[in-house]
Amino acid sequence: MHFKLILAFVEDKETSNVLEAARKAGATGSTVINQARGEGVEKSRTFFGLTLETQRDVILLLVEEHLSRSILETIAKAGHFDEKPGHGIAFQVDVEDAVGVDHQVRKLFETVQEEILK
Repeated sequence: MHFKLILAFVEDKETSNVLEAARKAGATGSTVINQARGEGVEKSRTFFGLTLETQRDVILLLVEEHLSRSILETIAKAGHFDEKPGHGIAFQVDVEDAVGVDHQVRKLFETVQEEILK
């Protein structure tokens, strides 16, 4: 079984929605890193020398490759990534190898088999 790693940078108020959507789309687990910061095309606003930034969470999802595109599109909708700049981004990268995922493989086997046969 081959995996992809989806990395999503999400406004912290959208994290729960994105996690729930990912689970419904087939993700079997996640890791959330809180209080990340970043900057996009437009520089962050300041107020009396303090930067006004929305807190971000980084969500890591190790998913089976046949489900990855669907999960990616689902979390983009749930996180409202395309509605306006700075709402969030997500991308996927190939995973060469993974350990500690035997329990996920057993759960995913039937789901992936159905997806391949569609």
